[in-house]
Amino acid sequence: MAMTMGLFLVGWLLAWASPASAHFDERKLVDLTYPFDERTVYWPTNKPFQREKTDWGMTAGGYWYASANFATSEHGGTHIDAPLHFNATGKSVDALPLEQLIGEAVVVDVSAVVAEKPDYQVRVPDLRAWESAHRRIPHHAIVLLRTGWGKRWPDRATYLGTDERGTAAVAKLHFPGLHPEAARWLMGEREINAVGIDTASIDYGQSTMFETHVALFAQGVPAFENLANLDRVPARGATIVALPMKIRGGSGGPLRIIAIVPP
Repeated sequence: MAMTMGLFLVGWLLAWASPASAHFDERKLVDLTYPFDERTVYWPTNKPFQREKTDWGMTAGGYWYASANFATSEHGGTHIDAPLHFNATGKSVDALPLEQLIGEAVVVDVSAVVAEKPDYQVRVPDLRAWESAHRRIPHHAIVLLRTGWGKRWPDRATYLGTDERGTAAVAKLHFPGLHPEAARWLMGEREINAVGIDTASIDYGQSTMFETHVALFAQGVPAFENLANLDRVPARGATIVALPMKIRGGSGGPLRIIAIVPP
C-alpha cells in the first residue's frame, strides 16, 4: 500500500511539474519554512544558528565567488523530528521513506481556543470538531496544527514564553501542543503520515515527559515543528511536501516544507 501510494505521489508531482505546467503560480505554492539566520528560534539549551562567510567578493581572476560555513542543531528553526529523537529503535531522518513526507494536508485551526491559553493541548474533541466541519481526516494525511503562534515569530519571549537560555529556562516555556491521547487517536484511528505545528514543539511548553513525542515516535510518525504561514493553507485540499536535510543517522534536521494549494 505504501509503495503504491509513493509511486502515485511521485507520478503526480512529476506531472504537476511537467514543462506544460512549468510556470508555477506562486499563489499555489506556500512556503512553510522560516529562513535560518541569527534570529532563528532554538530550544533554550541548544546553540543558535551560526554562519561564517569564508569567501565573499571578486576574485583575482575577475569573477564573483561566495561561500560560507554554517552550523546548527538538528532541532531548531523549521525542522523535522525523526522517530529516533525519542525512540532508541526509531528511524533516523535519512531512513524515513519519501512517501511518508508527502501527503494531503489537514489544517486544524485552534488559534481562537489557544489565544488566552498558552498551555493548551489539542485534544480529540478538537479533531472531531474539525471532522464535523470538513469531513473525516483521510488516511495518510499530514495533520498540521495551526495555533496562531506563528505571528509571534521570531520574538523568543512571546514565542517560547521566555527569552532566557540554558537548562533553567526550559521550565519557563509556554506554548500550545498536541495532547498525547490525540496523537494516539490520529495514529490508531486515522493512520496519519506525520504531524506538524507552528510552535517550538509538538508537546506543549510545560511538558516534562514529552509524552506526545514518545507516543508518535513509538509508531514511527515524524513531527514537523516551527512551521510558518499555516494561515495561508486551507483546512483541506492542499498537498504537503516536506524534505529535510538528509543527515545520516540524524535525530532530525532542518526542513524545507511547502504546501501545494489547489486553485
